[in-house]
Amino acid sequence: MFDTRYLPLVGRLMIGVPFAMSGLSKLGAYAATTGFIGAVGLPFPPLAYAVAVAVELGGGLLLIAGYQARYVAVALALFSLATAAAFHNNFADQNQMIHFLKNVMMAGGLLQIAAYGAGSLSLDNRGKQGSPSVLTA
Repeated sequence: MFDTRYLPLVGRLMIGVPFAMSGLSKLGAYAATTGFIGAVGLPFPPLAYAVAVAVELGGGLLLIAGYQARYVAVALALFSLATAAAFHNNFADQNQMIHFLKNVMMAGGLLQIAAYGAGSLSLDNRGKQGSPSVLTA
């Protein structure tokens, strides 16, 4: 039989790691990031910067761990769609169209996590009947 218990973990890693890396990279580029946020016309760039770091770094790490994964996935999906609309809306530029569609695809994957949960190898499912412990898996 095909064992699928590892697939949700791999999926969470593949989505969560890029979010966490993006949040970490923003920590080292405050001026550039707030400048970019201001350049697209969003209000309060320092606040938007703080929200972006918290959502990307915090959300990415929580998703990887599988803690409150359904809620985190919804928040990251909404963040992905908002950033697509705010930063990748120049559809005449093929590169921006690719980034827009990438964000939409990420939101789709995140909504799958929101719908089906983190899987058995997660903090959300630690100690549940029939679910292996995160520490022993």
